[in-house]
Amino acid sequence: MLALYYYPGNASLLPHMMLREIGVPFEMRLVDRGSNAQKSPEYLKLNPNGRIPVLIDDDLVLFETAAIALHLADKFPQAGLSPAVGTKERAEFYKWMVHLTNTPQAEYRAWFYPHEHVSDEAAAPAAKQAAERRLYRMFDVISEQLGDRAWLLGDRFSAADLFLFMLIRWGRGMPRPPRMLSNLDALAERVIARPAVQEAFRVEGIQAPFF
Repeated sequence: MLALYYYPGNASLLPHMMLREIGVPFEMRLVDRGSNAQKSPEYLKLNPNGRIPVLIDDDLVLFETAAIALHLADKFPQAGLSPAVGTKERAEFYKWMVHLTNTPQAEYRAWFYPHEHVSDEAAAPAAKQAAERRLYRMFDVISEQLGDRAWLLGDRFSAADLFLFMLIRWGRGMPRPPRMLSNLDALAERVIARPAVQEAFRVEGIQAPFF
């Protein structure tokens, strides 16, 4: 039995999109951030960090977005969301999954919650601006690496593209959103056109603008 603990638009969106792409039965379990349910004793038993998502796979309880994504890609190879183990393409896939979780995803924490990164609340706006500048550079690098390819792995769509799409979406409120980079905008348009992604957005109640 698969169950995904989620909140609309959060990091749980990546495994949700993947599960829709895979096409297997699973249960969605809402974690109501409005009532701080991610900090409840019940949820902390699943993820002691109090963050979303968590994936239940029979007796496996798994947190960390990238770990969940890699597990799903491995568990359901028939979905084609990652290249075969041991190939150069698989190494490239690992590179992107690790980069996306360690670099822009982590940096967004400082942009969304700058007060967590300062000891003086008055410094929070400056911390947010600094995180914003770092995010701009990170997306510039990703754009340069993507070039004129359709997907991060070239002609092959993978879970890394879903990951990047989610991060592009998170930046939609920035003064210079990632979609302003033309190749990132084109990749996001290709992702949002996928029926599985559209279904994930419908179920989560996510409305336009999508990114």
